[in-house]
Amino acid sequence: MALDQPLIIQFEDGRAEGEGLATSSLSMPSVVAEFLEQLDPSHHHRVLEIGTGAGWTAALLSAQVGSGNVTTVEVDPELGLLAAGRLKAAGYRPRVVIGDGTEGWPAGAPYDRVHATCAVSRVPYAWIEQTRPGGVIVAPYAPGFGFGALLRLEVLAGGVAVGRFAGSADYMMLRSQRPLGGQAREWTRAAERGVRTSRTGIDPRALRYGPVSVDLAVAVLVPGVVSRYYEDEEGATLWVMARDDHGGPWASVDYEPGAPDFEVQQAGDRSLWDEVEAAYTRWLAWGRPDITRFGLTVTPEAQTVWLDDPGNAIGPPLSRG
Repeated sequence: MALDQPLIIQFEDGRAEGEGLATSSLSMPSVVAEFLEQLDPSHHHRVLEIGTGAGWTAALLSAQVGSGNVTTVEVDPELGLLAAGRLKAAGYRPRVVIGDGTEGWPAGAPYDRVHATCAVSRVPYAWIEQTRPGGVIVAPYAPGFGFGALLRLEVLAGGVAVGRFAGSADYMMLRSQRPLGGQAREWTRAAERGVRTSRTGIDPRALRYGPVSVDLAVAVLVPGVVSRYYEDEEGATLWVMARDDHGGPWASVDYEPGAPDFEVQQAGDRSLWDEVEAAYTRWLAWGRPDITRFGLTVTPEAQTVWLDDPGNAIGPPLSRG
C-alpha cells in the first residue's frame, strides 16, 4: 500500500545527496489531488505547469487534457531532462521547457490553467498576463511567517486576478523567491546592537500549531520575515527573523512547561515579536477566521490580501511579482 507522504528527489539544488535543504520532491498524493481538483482542467484546456520536478503532475495533466495542451517549466536542467525522459517512457510528450518559471512561457500563451508546484511569496504577474480571462491559477502561497496556503485565482479582464485560499499547502519556494536559509543562530549578529528582554503571556505553540489562517494573517501584517520553530521534551522556541538579511532584526520566544508566561528576546531595528503579538491579537479579534475567508487580489501594480471581501484589505499591498 502506497503511503500518502512526499518523496524528496533532490537536495541543495543537486549539489548534495541526502543532506541539507530539500529542493525538489514528489508531493503527497492527497495534496496533488486537492490541487488538481482546485485547478479543474477540462479536456480542451491549455495548461502551464510551473515546476516539473519528477514529471508526475505533468503526466497527470497530460492524461487529462492531452500532451499537446501541456507546457511544463523546470528551472533545473538535470531535473527537466530526467522528467522529459520519464514522461516519454510513460507515453506522454508535453512540452518540457528549461527556464525560470517566474517568467512563465509566453510562446505557448494564452493558457486556460496555470498550476504551480512551488510556493510563491508574490504571484508572478507574467502568469496572469499569460492566462486568458476566465482562466484559473492554482499555487501554494507563502509570504513569510509559518506555513503556506493553497491559493486559487480567477483571471478577469483587464489584467486583474481575484481568488480565495482553500487550505494548507507547505511547498518548497520558487527558486527566485527563496528567503535566506540557515539556522536561527545565524541571525543573532544583530545582538551586537543589544538584546531587549521581556515576557509574554502568549504561548508560542499557539502560533506553531494554530490553523493556517493565523500564519497567513501574521505573514501579511508582519512583512519581510521568516520563522523557525524548535521543540523537544524540555520546551520550545519560536524564532522570527528578517527574510533577506542575516544581520537584520530577530526575535525569539521560549516556551517552558508549567511557566505562567514566556521569555522574549528581540534585537535589531524592529521589535518583531511585538509585531507578531499584535497580528495574532488582531486575528483573535476577527474571530479566528478560517483560511477560506481570506483572499488575494492581484493587479498590475500590487497584490492585496483581504478578509471576506476584496474591499477589506488586512494589510498593506505588496508590489507586483
